[in-house]
Amino acid sequence: MSTATNAHTSTRILVLGATGGTGRLIVKEAVARGYEVTALVRSAEKGQGLAGARLIVGDARDAAAIRKALKDQDAVVSALGTPPSPFKAVRLLSAATQVLVEAMQAENVSRLVAISGIGAGDSRGHGGFVFDRLIFPLLLRKVYADKDRQETIIRESGLAWTLVRPAILNDKPKRGSVRALENLAGFHGGTVSRSDVAGFVLDQVKTDTWLHRSPLVTW
Repeated sequence: MSTATNAHTSTRILVLGATGGTGRLIVKEAVARGYEVTALVRSAEKGQGLAGARLIVGDARDAAAIRKALKDQDAVVSALGTPPSPFKAVRLLSAATQVLVEAMQAENVSRLVAISGIGAGDSRGHGGFVFDRLIFPLLLRKVYADKDRQETIIRESGLAWTLVRPAILNDKPKRGSVRALENLAGFHGGTVSRSDVAGFVLDQVKTDTWLHRSPLVTW
């Protein structure tokens, strides 16, 4: 092990999806916590405003770009998202996640905290009447089919993973505390701020409390 590595003290994280609404807040808070943050962005223009982060321009589905961004990282936070797609099949999340998992295995980076969403896996049917009966089937069914594929890839990766499933996201001020649920019996609906999700996600980088688990995060 090199002297530089021995002297290293701060946590180094790679953030994917860093230019999205939640991703930008993750970068901002990670920098505030003193982490060394690398953000993979599709263009330098899209990376504007990510103060304090090292930007690497590339596509999340490009293995070479991911391997480059992963060098010397301690953990990866995936905030990758995709817009509603009522008619067209979605493959971005699962394709990018497959590339990421293989790259992490190759680079010996084991800690992965990935944002999924309420409606994925066994959280389906717990989003409340409007979400479950209207929004999900009409707008998000194909997106969530890909989220399910993404979650399966992560679960089978052999990595030290945590899947974070936020309730319906909003842009309200941070409260500083959330409920993290696994038993969803009787739970229908719920909202949470992107800021609070960002904080919860970053907390998982340094704790094994939710290792190999899929908490639903809500207020």
